[in-house]
Amino acid sequence: MSNDEIFAAAYREHYWAVSRYVARRLQGRADEVEEVVAEVFTVAWRRRDDLPATPLPWLYGVARNCLANAVRGYGRRRRLVDRMGNDEAAHGRHIVASPDADAPGAWVHEALDRLSPADREVLRLAAWEELGADEIAVALGCGGRAAAMRLHRARGRLRAEIDRMRALVPHSAPSTDATVCEDHRHG
Repeated sequence: MSNDEIFAAAYREHYWAVSRYVARRLQGRADEVEEVVAEVFTVAWRRRDDLPATPLPWLYGVARNCLANAVRGYGRRRRLVDRMGNDEAAHGRHIVASPDADAPGAWVHEALDRLSPADREVLRLAAWEELGADEIAVALGCGGRAAAMRLHRARGRLRAEIDRMRALVPHSAPSTDATVCEDHRHG
């Protein structure tokens, strides 16, 4: 199989996985997802001679770098708009809270957001992309043992953050359902 055919197969097989990877990290910025995914596969095309036999973790590594570039570009554009005094509110564009902002499990995302970007990324690679330590190593560009250690430590920090958040939540009052049932039986 030629390098062009290998690239075409990788594109067909992994386009949606890479798209989901990027979309999860650019939440609320859907307009940029296609741009970043296109950049990932442009890099893969240019480096098609270097595509490994199992390209998905390598593509995630490329996507990670493309995302970093996109985030830096977004920050530069935002600072430029701020300097120009042309804020979004002046043009009637307001950010509205999502109806599912209090969705079940939102606390997990809150705990994850409190971690360092490096911890968030290694946890997302394991949970969202379902990569093992060796594949995470490829995506992060490090050794397998280093990836396993990063994942282990990030999981520990996430657990500690969840425990901290749990300690801050006041215990709720006992449910009144039992009282209502008892009153109904006697009345």
